[in-house]
Amino acid sequence: MEQQQIKLVVLDMAGTTVADQHEVEACFAKAARMSGLEASDEAILAAQGLSKRYVFQLFWRAQLGESHPDVETQVDKSYAIFKEVLEAHYQTQPVFPTDGCLKLFSYLKQNNIKIALTTGFYRVVTDIILGRLGWLEGLDENRIGNDDSIIQASIASDEVEHGRPAPLMIQKAMRLLGVTDPKHVINAGDTPSDLQSGNAAGVLLNLGVTNGTHTVEQLIGHPHDALIGSIDEIINLIEGIKQGRPSGKTADAYSF
Repeated sequence: MEQQQIKLVVLDMAGTTVADQHEVEACFAKAARMSGLEASDEAILAAQGLSKRYVFQLFWRAQLGESHPDVETQVDKSYAIFKEVLEAHYQTQPVFPTDGCLKLFSYLKQNNIKIALTTGFYRVVTDIILGRLGWLEGLDENRIGNDDSIIQASIASDEVEHGRPAPLMIQKAMRLLGVTDPKHVINAGDTPSDLQSGNAAGVLLNLGVTNGTHTVEQLIGHPHDALIGSIDEIINLIEGIKQGRPSGKTADAYSF
């Protein structure tokens, strides 16, 4: 059963480990309005989890045309406004972990399983959120921790060449934490791009979390091994692996 020993759990931030009542979408929509970008609520939701600058590129190209000379100028304008709005939000509004998050963190620590947080945010706002939650404690300048820190690594989307749906943040977390085999890794997130990233990385379990920004219906069509109601359900899946159930997959995990 060594092949299925879990050494690392990779978790998204907003909506998965950090409570999100669609604040990020609201900040994005505000920046879009302020910069003259047309973006529906549905389109903004569908782009959750992706690098936000990349999303502005997609939307401006759709509005102006793929090769319009003003696209990058407008992207820069929208993104600068978005950063101001988002940073102000997280610096001034309450920030909470999601239901079940701290329970999972405690279990993983007790079982010597490393935790890496990945995010579509850039480093500045990632650190604001981590700092508000106390999760920066014990991380070095490269945002790598140790066995005593709450998390062992934080990877932001501006620290890899390509954010989600590419697997690079998961692969960087593995590299930083000395995990060489993706079959020792669980990935979990609440957006389609989280699931696409985990699938591309070839992790043992790729889990969709349905109490975040996306519902069961919005996630079920994307690659996943299971959909779970909250991330503390990962505990039961890991216990299943310990007991020899293939990949920890249980009937309950497939209840959707």
